[in-house]
Amino acid sequence: MLIERNDLPERFFDVEAHDLYRILPGPTLIHLPGRRSEPLFVSILLHGNEDTGLKAMQTVLQKYRAQMLPRSLSLFIGNIAAARNGLRRLDNQPDYNRVWSRQETEPELPEHQLMQTVIGNMAARNVFASIDIHNNTGLNPHYGCVNRLDDAFLHLATLFSRIVVYFTHPKGVQSEAFAALCPAVTLECGKPGGAGGVEHAASFVDAVLHLSALPSHPVANHDLDLFHTVAVVKIPEHISLSVDNTAAELNLKADIDYYNFRELPPGTGLAMTSSNGTLPVQAWDEAGNDVTSHYFERQDNALVNRRTVMPAMLTRDAGVIRQDCLCYLMERLSKKH
Repeated sequence: MLIERNDLPERFFDVEAHDLYRILPGPTLIHLPGRRSEPLFVSILLHGNEDTGLKAMQTVLQKYRAQMLPRSLSLFIGNIAAARNGLRRLDNQPDYNRVWSRQETEPELPEHQLMQTVIGNMAARNVFASIDIHNNTGLNPHYGCVNRLDDAFLHLATLFSRIVVYFTHPKGVQSEAFAALCPAVTLECGKPGGAGGVEHAASFVDAVLHLSALPSHPVANHDLDLFHTVAVVKIPEHISLSVDNTAAELNLKADIDYYNFRELPPGTGLAMTSSNGTLPVQAWDEAGNDVTSHYFERQDNALVNRRTVMPAMLTRDAGVIRQDCLCYLMERLSKKH
């Protein structure tokens, strides 16, 4: 059940993510007034092991502790139970960044209803813009993600980084749901615990709070490196996985996350495999088509890419790989479509 309040809880400014449960019993939406009434919406901790959003908002709100915010702010603090355990999500939970909309084939969960309550609340408040703050577990640059190739969305994203990723899958993400209401962006702020990610996210949120409007003219080409997610790569549950040279059907390279945001020529070795001749990964395009053999093949005992690809979100964290995916594959968009 959603908790709503119009003030920050005591100890908000010094609490760590794993201790949030001591001051907030569950997912909480906090509304704070500002000089401009249309609120900025910020969501944090949709994944409980990604604490940059909390630290960034502590930084921003500490600045305005004794003065009014430039714009009203609605802060959604998501998976507090998973944060208590330092996990992306608990085993009995859905992913909090996959339940903001529901596909017809999915059963309706309490989390779907909770997020719909948040969306309805913010629609009624005429939300100005939406920011969803995340970390990732591999080596990635800071970048923004959008679900629409709209000028206002791209301007919002490039205020954070010139690197912008456009994606339409997976479904059910926060930014896609809020894209129907306002310009929306997901921030990827590097690994949790990095001071640079906290500072970058905090300065971005503060800048957006000061905006009176978002530009409607196109972003200049020299200010934008735009990529499009074309496939998601997963490892079937029955395939054993290793990232530390132990025996497994799929043994990822020790430095696999160094491949993020690098164009990999065909034949680049990604892992060693002993999966009896079958490909130990599965790839799907945006339409849900199996494109595994389009992108991957075996060469002797190595898993390699068949064509030039640029991955994102490769990680050495086997738990995250199992709960989410191995990576996303991207292609560069030379201009806005």
